[in-house]
Amino acid sequence: MSTQKYEIVIGLEVHAQLSTISKVFNADSTEFGNLPNTNVSVHTLAHPGTLPRLNKKVVEYAIKMGLACGSQLSRFQYFDRKNYFYPDLPKGYQTTQDKTPICRGGGVRIKTKDGVEKTIGLTKIHMEEDAGKSMHLDGSTESLVDLNRAGVPLIEIVTEPEIRRGSMRCDVNISLRHFGAAEFGKKVEVKNLNSFNNVRKAIDLEYERQSKMLDAGEQIPSETRTFNTVDMQTYSLRTKEDLNDYRYFPEPDLQPLTLSDEWINAVKLQMPQLPNELFDKFTKQYKLSEYDANVLTDTKEIALYFDDLCQKTKAYKAASNWIMGPVKSYLNELTLHIKDFPVSTDKLAGIIELVESNKVSNSIATQKIYPELIKNPSKTAQQLAEEMNLIQESGSDFIKPLIEQVLASMPEKVKEYKAGKTGLIGLFVGEVMKKAQGKADPKKTNQMVMEMLK
Repeated sequence: MSTQKYEIVIGLEVHAQLSTISKVFNADSTEFGNLPNTNVSVHTLAHPGTLPRLNKKVVEYAIKMGLACGSQLSRFQYFDRKNYFYPDLPKGYQTTQDKTPICRGGGVRIKTKDGVEKTIGLTKIHMEEDAGKSMHLDGSTESLVDLNRAGVPLIEIVTEPEIRRGSMRCDVNISLRHFGAAEFGKKVEVKNLNSFNNVRKAIDLEYERQSKMLDAGEQIPSETRTFNTVDMQTYSLRTKEDLNDYRYFPEPDLQPLTLSDEWINAVKLQMPQLPNELFDKFTKQYKLSEYDANVLTDTKEIALYFDDLCQKTKAYKAASNWIMGPVKSYLNELTLHIKDFPVSTDKLAGIIELVESNKVSNSIATQKIYPELIKNPSKTAQQLAEEMNLIQESGSDFIKPLIEQVLASMPEKVKEYKAGKTGLIGLFVGEVMKKAQGKADPKKTNQMVMEMLK
């Protein structure tokens, strides 16, 4: 695809379902996979006289999203009726937030393929309800409607038009303009894309379609289109509505919503550390490389386990190596989650301390103590090392006789060493370590061998 002439500018409208157990304006279940039209009541079906009641958890989850994205939270809000007809919209309107979205501004931090960090700005995040689902069976002239999803709580996350290339549902706003142009081109919205792969394909198709129209001197109509995954084409649904077409007006059956500082602060206290915060903490406070920090923050649970481990030891790089090496290998081999890992951070910190204090070598800790600790997680690394007689001896009284035995058994090699073949030092140290059965301190042993060879 040629992008020499036109710059493609992309904005996303992402609908994310909030994980509440009940719907946004009534107590009907949001459970996925139930039989069609079973998560419904007179409220979901919009029977006359039924009134909405706002789910507090929906608001709290939306607040968390705003805090996570650094958005400005609207202290005063009200809901609106967005009027349009869909067969799977029982009320004939959608309850949403038009004039007063709960979140304004903010952004999502990403890294490009080149490793460059950038922030995708957000225009707004607002709360709304989902519609039901229309199903069209092959060979049938009738459509079936499942209203289980009607009233399920959503937040719509609207990005700024600044993406230059780059279970979900997403609408993509696409426009073209000449490179260097100040004004955006006419916006075309492709609706209801359900995978990142389809988002990419729809963007590519729209680039080709719109660039050909512009080359031919044609105007791009602002419209809503759909993406057909069978023939890989986009098709016009309708010209883009103006806001007046939806006849927005404040929802008269819901009171205005006010967010107090106390409520926002209470929600903030419930939030865990976010991936970007943990990444910054690992690289700045723990002085890890960006590679290590990326691996450790790949999943929330691993990141929190590592962060807790770092409260028990100051050997941060060693702790990182243990998590990325032996711990992840064990989990991957047995297809386990970190919550199923039998070794607590206290016990793992104990192994690290043994190595850092030169009581055992890293290889002994990894190959002998660690497997035993997995089998006996109630014991400490120190206890196991003592029981297995693995504590290193750094005293001269222990090491000196072993060195004397090794040098005495290899007189020719000693002559070669003294004649300048200094690489043999590794041979002597290795033989001493064998005799010590891993209990000799390698650094101390190496130092004493060199002194005795003089």
